[in-house]
Amino acid sequence: MPTAIPLLSLTGVRKAFRTPDGRERTVLEGVDITLHEGEIVALLGRSGSGKSTLMRIIAGLVRPNGGQVQYRGKPILGPTRGISMVFQSFALFPWLTVRENVELGLEALGVPAKEREDRADDAIELIGMGGFESAYPKELSGGMRQRVGIARALVMQPDVLLMDEPFSALDVLTTESLRDDILELWGERKIPTKGILVVSHNIEEAVWLADRILVVSSDPGRVRAEIPVRLDHPRDPESAAFRQIVDEVYAQMTASVRAPGAVGAEQLTLGYRLPDTSPGKLEGLLETIAEPPFGGRADLPALAEHTELPDDTLFHLFEGLRVLNLARIAAGDIFLTPLGRTYVEADDARRKELFGEALLRNIPLATHIRRVLDERRDHRAPEERFLQELQDYLTADEAERVMETAITWGRYAEIFDYDYNAGVLMLPEEEDEDGEVGEKAGD
Repeated sequence: MPTAIPLLSLTGVRKAFRTPDGRERTVLEGVDITLHEGEIVALLGRSGSGKSTLMRIIAGLVRPNGGQVQYRGKPILGPTRGISMVFQSFALFPWLTVRENVELGLEALGVPAKEREDRADDAIELIGMGGFESAYPKELSGGMRQRVGIARALVMQPDVLLMDEPFSALDVLTTESLRDDILELWGERKIPTKGILVVSHNIEEAVWLADRILVVSSDPGRVRAEIPVRLDHPRDPESAAFRQIVDEVYAQMTASVRAPGAVGAEQLTLGYRLPDTSPGKLEGLLETIAEPPFGGRADLPALAEHTELPDDTLFHLFEGLRVLNLARIAAGDIFLTPLGRTYVEADDARRKELFGEALLRNIPLATHIRRVLDERRDHRAPEERFLQELQDYLTADEAERVMETAITWGRYAEIFDYDYNAGVLMLPEEEDEDGEVGEKAGD
């Protein structure tokens, strides 16, 4: 049963960052989370939903702009004894041995050298790295390096273990082995940890690990759904109960994904975060949905299993098909719209036309670029002009990513072209009304 005072409590947490020109961009807004003793809680959300920022706030590495963050009822004002974090990127110092990397936190606390060494060796042995105490990170595989990162967190004997996508850089077999080892340590109480909060990008992984799953929305990030997982460990991923929860999570993750013009659909702005995918990948998924065994409508988990694509990649594809009105999502299924069916049946030339029409109809940034090019006498405009406009909505890095996607989509649809040498957008040559042939990209 949950204790009266939770291990972690977040209430109304808000975080905003300043862009280089001084504008504020809100990443997290009104985030409420609790973690009780004896729980593993997973956070799921799309890229850019602020999950990693949230973990760093809990770890005391980043200060929120508003709300309360508490550990055992006391405010978290900086790195806190009792809370340790495992990072996605291993974060090992290459010039230190395995033992020295694991000892770092203890050294910062002033723990005597002999005690540091003994505790580090115990943690290294516990996580299955005995015999590698004197090895350097470059001598280890990715899975072994992540085990060292976990040992470094566990050596602090934390009440709360934070894990920020700890398996995302590992291959499937290494992930399964390491994940099962952590569950064994947890289940057999071989570690002192009382609660685990894990960020995952994989829905089945979250259902495998967690007692509760929190779905985090984007722009700004906030918890918008909580799904309990009332299954005993070890869990059978092929069982009906497991698959039902996976279906429910997929449905929640796509619940806000509505076709343009539908009731409740968001009004896209110039700064809409275009999904990070390409026209070719969108077409490939559209064709997969149209073909057997799906025949135009696919269960999302079944489609994920069929394509063997990571969930994060699939959600970008789902969003791209949705926003172009080529597919819709409802009740955990994705199905082709009439436009999507027409698109699949069309030849390459007609597909480009349909893609361009959908782009200009549904994506404000594409419409804006095209309008500017149409209105200019020479039908050319520097990319930097649009990047500056995007930075009213997005960070500089994300603005560049969105602009690159817009250029890729626009060039495929032949609604505008791009000179990579000059960094200039232009109308396609055949549409230059002045009869002046512009330079092709790369000439």
